[in-house]
Amino acid sequence: MKNVILLLAACAFTTASFAQTPETEVKVRDNGTKKIVTKTGKTNAGKALENTADAAGNVAEKAGEGIKKGYKKTKRAVKGTTQKAGKKTVKATEKMEAKSE
Repeated sequence: MKNVILLLAACAFTTASFAQTPETEVKVRDNGTKKIVTKTGKTNAGKALENTADAAGNVAEKAGEGIKKGYKKTKRAVKGTTQKAGKKTVKATEKMEAKSE
């Protein structure tokens, strides 16, 4: 059953990819000559695939930026906490040394 569905999906996609209708455009140059340009656009299936890929890329990029920002904030917090703890340790050590003398 799965093979039949995959085969039908492949056939539909292949058919849609060949269903492009070319558009012909006539451009007139500055010197008066004409140039015929034929464009073949993307099919609806092709556009949908491209839009899906773009959307997935955007989501991944935003997630990456969020992770990067979180990493930087955590790094700063850890650094600050470590420095505070280090200063407290030095002060406590100095107090202990002063008492013992």
